[in-house]
Order: sequence, then structure tokens, then C-alpha cells
Amino acid sequence: MAEIPGEDRDEPHQRAMYFAHGDINGYDFWGEAEFARWSHHSRSTFGRTVFRELDKLRGGPDSGALQAEFDLVTSEGRAIAAETQAYSFSGDEQVRIIDCEFTIHANHGLVRIGDTKEGIFAIRLVKGLKPPTGHMVNSEGASGEKGIWGHRANWVDYYGNVAGENVGLAIFDHPENLRHPTYWHARRYGLLAANPFGLKEFFHNKSQDGDYVIPADGSVTLRYRVFIHHGDFREARVAEAYRQYATKK
Repeated sequence: MAEIPGEDRDEPHQRAMYFAHGDINGYDFWGEAEFARWSHHSRSTFGRTVFRELDKLRGGPDSGALQAEFDLVTSEGRAIAAETQAYSFSGDEQVRIIDCEFTIHANHGLVRIGDTKEGIFAIRLVKGLKPPTGHMVNSEGASGEKGIWGHRANWVDYYGNVAGENVGLAIFDHPENLRHPTYWHARRYGLLAANPFGLKEFFHNKSQDGDYVIPADGSVTLRYRVFIHHGDFREARVAEAYRQYATKK
């Protein structure tokens, strides 16, 4: 999924939730070759996340779940890793919750997750949640892109008015995740992404190294919660909702 700068853009693909990264074994799985000018990679090094099978699909009146398997495939058509994505859906009249679990499997040899800001669990938001009508805050009390981008926090919440209704959306970083609390690639034009790997760009310091190596036949799992709510972050008690999530066994 390409990151396309510009607050006035509102293409349908910007309103999406996805798991991807801009440097896995040197291939870009975040961007798209059609928008190569926004990537550090050449057109020949864009990868694809290819669906393989659906493991689980369950629905119900107030909850649901799905789990799917994918291959990470290079531009030459070679699989370099596998990925499991699992989602659980629940909620009530006040909130909607999506629990997300992502596992990258090094089933084709060593996997190096590179240091780049372009990743890794992201949501593109509707126009109503972008400034000036929308607002962004984090668990540390910071607000706006300047206070949040590249900084660590347990959660980030975007809230505003959508179709006449005050609503918001937060991403929670699980306390057992790698490098918790995570860093945030959060932009004022409506991109909200948790990324524990982009240290060089976040710190503007080439001596930092956010690379992470998964040994052959190993794996790494990352967990997040998407918390969709009425009102602003105070009215929705986002901090308390995060505490409940973080202490849940």
C-alpha cells in the first residue's frame, strides 16, 4: 500500500486497514510500483503479499473471527516468507473492537525486517478524522503529528466528526510486542501506523538500527487492538480501555 502524501487526496484505498512493511529482505511490501516515486526502492524490488488459504471464518450476532495465510513474494515470483493474519471482531452500542494478530514466518530462510518508517500495522482514515476537524492524541498526552510521529506510546487515538457524529479510532500496542511501547508513523493527512522498526528515520540518526532478524524457521508475532468509539478520547475512556487490554490474560 503506497503512502501518498497530500491532505486533499481521498482515494478509496486510503480508507483501509493493512499489515505491511517497506523493507523485508530488501523488498518493499508497503509501497506499490505504480507509486515508486514515494519509495526508496526501485520498481524491480516491490514485493506482493499473496493470499494462500483461509483457515478460519466465524460469524455471529455480536462477534466474529477470521484467519488467513499469505506468502510474501518478490518481484521475481519467489516466496521469501509466510504470514498469518488473524482478526477477532466484537463490540456493543458504544464501541467496536478488532483484535489483530500478525505472524511472519521465516519458512524460506532468514528474514530481515529493515529499518524504515514505512510500516507496519496501519489504518487510512476518512477525511472527517483529519485536521482541522479531526484530532490526534497519544497515551503520553502529546497531540498532533509533531508530538506523535516517531515517538513511543502505548496507543494513539484519532477523533473527530464524521457524517455529523463525534467518533474516534485508536490503535493499541500489545505490551508483549517487540520494542513495546512502539513508535508511531502517524501523519496529519490520515495515516495511523504502529511501527517498531523505523528508528533511523524516526530519530533522524543513521547510527540507530531498527533492523530485526528472524532466524530460519523462526517467527515473530505482533498484536494490536483497534478501538472504535463514540465521542473524543476522554469521553470514550481510551486510556482505561487500553489498561484493560494490556492486563487481559
